[in-house]
Amino acid sequence: MTENRNFKRRVRARAATTGESYTTALKHLRDAKASDAPPQANSLRLAVAQSGYFDDPRDAAALRLAGDGTRRLMREAHRAGARVLHLPEGAMCFPNKRIMSAIGPREIGPSDWRRFEWTVLREELDATRTLARALGLWTVLGSAHPLTEPHRPHNSLYVISDKGLVATRYDERMLSHTKISYMYTPGSIPVTFEVDGFRFGCALGIECHFPELFIEYERLNVDCVLFSTTGGSSPNDLAFAAEVQGHASSNRYWASFAVLAQPGLIAPSGIISPEGQWETQCTAGGPSIALAEIGRDPGDPARPWRRHARGGIYEPHMVGDDPRSSSRDMF
Repeated sequence: MTENRNFKRRVRARAATTGESYTTALKHLRDAKASDAPPQANSLRLAVAQSGYFDDPRDAAALRLAGDGTRRLMREAHRAGARVLHLPEGAMCFPNKRIMSAIGPREIGPSDWRRFEWTVLREELDATRTLARALGLWTVLGSAHPLTEPHRPHNSLYVISDKGLVATRYDERMLSHTKISYMYTPGSIPVTFEVDGFRFGCALGIECHFPELFIEYERLNVDCVLFSTTGGSSPNDLAFAAEVQGHASSNRYWASFAVLAQPGLIAPSGIISPEGQWETQCTAGGPSIALAEIGRDPGDPARPWRRHARGGIYEPHMVGDDPRSSSRDMF
């Protein structure tokens, strides 16, 4: 099924590039396939999660519930045959800015990170790493990452390997006004990692508003960007999901959109194809997962052409015509 879907993408891409009809492009690629039999792209089963919303890091019981919920989704993804599970920003806890405010909750000020139950968080992350090893499941989840005092934490994505090790960590770079003013230390570099030959990039929080980060990942040759978020300033915010669809389409790679489950959610978690279309989505509402087979299509001309087009090929064809003479010719 995935092979057929990839072949159809190649047909549409050829038709768009050459100007041929779909039927002509289909015949050409079928003939080429029969005579040349190029190798088909391999695939990887990716699961995206929509996890519960917890915003009080002082509540040890809630942190343990969040950990239990994360591991429940991991087991569900494993049963469904997933190789990688992608969870939202703050999957363990997304600290509320008013709860954290040293002068709050009525006013937002610098966060008092001593209020965070760091020991409980560490225990839950350790239990999650242990389960990842037992299941052989790569798990990517959002969490605050403490730094040495007096530095504020990072807002991070932990990438836990199928061996139960933290393979890498991505720290949100483009922070919101509140995050940079009162809560977190920004990260500084893009992060990629590979699973079974597939290269993933990481993005977080509000970074969907910054297309340069997603273009950067295209240059780093990723097959899929994992974007974890809380979903915007309100549960019915569609902009974040729409922007990620656009980045997937314009850069011709897969994208995974993981969001916390909140009341009124109308842009649930899902996986987006290189055409910018939803391949699969979670059901709106509570915690759940959705799965898709993501693949590579080496015969797709769109991505190399866009790289070529961005490389300055148009300059030799530009002319410095006098606009005044053009206007005289037109009227």
